[in-house]
Amino acid sequence: MSTPPVVIVTGAAGALGSAVARSLAKRGYRVAAVDSVAHRARTEALVSSLPGGARAFAADLARRDTWTSLLPRLRDEVGAPRGAALIAGTWQGGTPLHEQKDDATWDTLLSANVETARLALRALLPSMIEAKDGSIVVVGSRAVERPWSSAGAADYAATKSALVTLAQAAAAEVLELGVRINAVLPSTIDTPANRAAMPKADASRWVPTERLAAVIAFLLSDDARDVSGAALPVYGRA
Repeated sequence: MSTPPVVIVTGAAGALGSAVARSLAKRGYRVAAVDSVAHRARTEALVSSLPGGARAFAADLARRDTWTSLLPRLRDEVGAPRGAALIAGTWQGGTPLHEQKDDATWDTLLSANVETARLALRALLPSMIEAKDGSIVVVGSRAVERPWSSAGAADYAATKSALVTLAQAAAAEVLELGVRINAVLPSTIDTPANRAAMPKADASRWVPTERLAAVIAFLLSDDARDVSGAALPVYGRA
């Protein structure tokens, strides 16, 4: 009997991260669910509901030394990862660039949306290259292709654009080495937080988390073995 492939899901305690973890577990993957210490209880509750020997890991993914300790522990407990869904990230906005008085929003978004993924890619790629087997997906935004002006979203759009460019450049670097890297570009995701923030919006036009999770699971799978460096729009009807 073959060993289930291990896939890391960062941001696993969130609405999308948990949907991705569930989708992957249903497809036979062994999930390593990673989120912050503050979300440890939610991450552990998630993995307790998943089949296939899922495990929870608490870590600060923005720290440069995190993966040095996290990756060996993860390998010992669940095995060498052959995939990763890098969901960790955040949104902040509301203040147009020309009205900002400090760099707080920029620093937060750069750390959460770019640095966490850069550090994860740097840590995960060597073993995947050695095995000539690996697939990674990052979560960009429709703002990469269609920036909007009504929500003070310049910093957010810029960091998500940087994330997607990072993923595509890294994908080109490992194209001949057996590893694939792709991005998804969702519009508004249908989450409780977004419904609370936009109570008058038509959420039926948004992208349900389980459908976006299915796209991510496809990109991680062997069915997408010929897809790398893609930035795939997942817009729903928004």
